[in-house]
Amino acid sequence: MNIPALRGSRIIGFGHHQPDRILTNDELSTMVDTNDEWITTRTGIKTRHIAGPDDSVTSMATEAARNALADAGVAPTDVDLVVVASTTHRDRSPYTAGRVAAALGMSNGPAPIDINTACSGFEYAMAMADQAIRTGAADTALVIGSETLSRIADWTDRSTCVLVGDGAGAAVLGVSDEPQISSVSWGSVPHLQDAVRVTHDPEVFQQEGRSIYRWAITEAEGHARAVVERAGLTLNDVGVFAFHQANLRIIEPLVTALGGEGKYVVRDVVESGNTSAASVPLGLSKAWHRGELPEGVPALLFGFGGGFAHAGQVVMTPTRRR
Repeated sequence: MNIPALRGSRIIGFGHHQPDRILTNDELSTMVDTNDEWITTRTGIKTRHIAGPDDSVTSMATEAARNALADAGVAPTDVDLVVVASTTHRDRSPYTAGRVAAALGMSNGPAPIDINTACSGFEYAMAMADQAIRTGAADTALVIGSETLSRIADWTDRSTCVLVGDGAGAAVLGVSDEPQISSVSWGSVPHLQDAVRVTHDPEVFQQEGRSIYRWAITEAEGHARAVVERAGLTLNDVGVFAFHQANLRIIEPLVTALGGEGKYVVRDVVESGNTSAASVPLGLSKAWHRGELPEGVPALLFGFGGGFAHAGQVVMTPTRRR
């Protein structure tokens, strides 16, 4: 058998896309019983982008992927694996990853995969792409998180509708002689499987905020530490903290518990809200393209939420093409 020697993967480009419409806290206060102070104090969110009639999971994923490929200097036809994470796919088939590949002109027929582990979806997708490259099943992969949470929000429930936003983030992965993406540390919390849910008839996003907050404050730290240990590093080595952008009241205490003061922390939740599977790549890409994200340093990625699933890995941030 021709079995390739194990190798590694690395991130070589980021891209993102968000709808044009921005919904502010003040505008929300005209729709539901809330106000800017109430929302900011409890979530840290100031604005969120809301999908318009022409925006979809597929269209936003395609634009984020297009931007990531341009950033990486990679042609669409060089991609042999596309993985899209989303909990707001509208169709079961054709699947989003295949539609993205077709929209980008990937005539070489890359392997397309859709996954749904909700808020940790990007980290699961990253792990799948990394494993495919490590074993020789792929050489270049597109990993995308894309969501239209606004379309499943209950706009009469002020505890949840103030959280959601829409958008997409993407990363391009390529072969590396030395692994620059660690093995994933993943799992679930069975007794919390209904704490974040999207039910049907009608299709609506619901969550038990107190249960999630309690887990995030008491349990998430240990799982995040396990991610770093799996990578063979210490928290002192980590230069970037990129957690699921659920709530600033969760992100900041978690960073403090992990000793992240003085490190770069993704806080895109303030301007984008909770974009589920898109939140980590969206925040990383925006920071990268603003020139804020440090180059060539270990970044701790950690997602958690619906299911109740969690996952994370340590990745080396890219180095800019000169």
